[in-house]
Amino acid sequence: MERLVIPEEAFPALSASQVGRLRGLGRAYEVAEGDVLSTAGDRQRDFVFIESGEVELVRAAMPDHPEVVVLRIKPGTFLGELNMITGQAAYLTARVSVPGQVRRLSPDGFKKFMLEDAELSEIILKAFIARRSMLQSSEGARSIELLGSRSSKEAFALRNWAARQQLAHMWIDVETPEGESLRATLGLGSHELPIAITPTSVLRNATPNTLASELGLSFEPAPGREFDLVVVGGGPAGLAAAVAGASEGLDTVLFDSGLAGGQAAASSRIENYLGFPSGLTGADLATRAIVQAQKFGARIVSTCGVAALCIVDGQLAIRLTDGSQAVARAVMISSGARYRTLPVKRWQEFEGAGIFHAATELEVSACGGPEVVVVGGANSAGQAALFLASRQKKVRLVVRSGDIAAGMSRYLVDRVLADPQIEVHSETEVVELAGTEALEAVTLRNGATGNRQQTPCNGLFCFIGAVPGSEWVEGVALDDDGFVLTDHDIPEKNLSAYAMLGRRPLSFETSVPGVFAAGDVRHGSMKRVASAVGEGASAVRSIHQAIGNG
Repeated sequence: MERLVIPEEAFPALSASQVGRLRGLGRAYEVAEGDVLSTAGDRQRDFVFIESGEVELVRAAMPDHPEVVVLRIKPGTFLGELNMITGQAAYLTARVSVPGQVRRLSPDGFKKFMLEDAELSEIILKAFIARRSMLQSSEGARSIELLGSRSSKEAFALRNWAARQQLAHMWIDVETPEGESLRATLGLGSHELPIAITPTSVLRNATPNTLASELGLSFEPAPGREFDLVVVGGGPAGLAAAVAGASEGLDTVLFDSGLAGGQAAASSRIENYLGFPSGLTGADLATRAIVQAQKFGARIVSTCGVAALCIVDGQLAIRLTDGSQAVARAVMISSGARYRTLPVKRWQEFEGAGIFHAATELEVSACGGPEVVVVGGANSAGQAALFLASRQKKVRLVVRSGDIAAGMSRYLVDRVLADPQIEVHSETEVVELAGTEALEAVTLRNGATGNRQQTPCNGLFCFIGAVPGSEWVEGVALDDDGFVLTDHDIPEKNLSAYAMLGRRPLSFETSVPGVFAAGDVRHGSMKRVASAVGEGASAVRSIHQAIGNG
């Protein structure tokens, strides 16, 4: 592990006025050496301000490592990191090392305080984010250990989910001496991989669902609860709706069956998003939006598959794949679109084991060889090719058309053509895949000449077309391609429900009153990050009107 570097914003210097306000929170308690303020695995814990004394953060003993004191916290500051916002179970134990006095505020009191004190909530949130980043590169990361094979699609899915959640965790490749030693120590067989080790359990054949449940990040329905807004899909439109809804007082929950952030989170760089002239990664944009929504009280659940939109006792409801349901006054369909796959044999076999639909550091680490193929002719493919080339990969950019400028922004075309690491294959398709446990080679065919060429390939990055994520939507009017119709695009024959209400559909409202759609899943959307964000936020105004809050 690297030496722990503590950024200034992680433990900010507080003014006398700010300290005074924190001292006014909760009740004062005298604490003795050895007292435990919170334990790894706790799902509910107080916000704690240290008036005097000292508290140490302890990573519990793991099968392959003894207990470690990760950090010692001095007086005049507060405990906690990002899981105080996300609801994740504590992964470090907070133990008093020097006796003193602390003030404790209940979880509900802390949420209320974060909404009411704008100045301190900003300071606390920045500190939490900085602490999470700091702990990800410290012994704190070993509080969650993921063990598996780099070529395993199941292990990749688990790693990808943990990375998108910004969990402090450690990935251990079972093919390394450390990985084999850990597997032997646990006495587990290869058939039980991947494994997730947390402070409270060892999960065999771990999945994002089982790990989320263990960490307190899964959805637990409460009988009789009705949400103001249920958002389906965690791309830019859904996240914008969650931020806008929660910040305006709507009781909001967002479900995403895959990975929050949608296609945008798969982008290595977004350079045309307003306010970020130097660009930012899609994962960074998604992470900021998720934290922002949670700060305002929205619940983000990224492991819940949505089975159907339905009506239960006259109320809108979302039925989840596990059989549970969430009742809502309004529903936002923002389930986006997913990249198409190629009609090539063994495609599903290699997805996650050499075939990817995102290009980030995680995918780079999962494909060990020097040669990769990027398929697609739009901006996402161009950005992926440039990113992979910057990581010293030899990139073959495979485009079906004869001119990459036909679907790609000019600034990207110029960069792609100028990069010596990128070789453009126009009028070309991938027609065969080869490999044992993971992808090892692909065969390319030129449509103009018919020539076929097999080339080594340890990573195929596919960014072609878009299929709307509307297969779960029933009873809502769609266009011929499956995109959701809204407001003035809905045919008159589908507006009977509105005749009974005596009104027309509101902006972004579908053929079912109270159900809205925004982003890539909506018919006529621009399929751009900025427009999706605008749609998601704007739709909340209509949602307020529909449920009588406007």
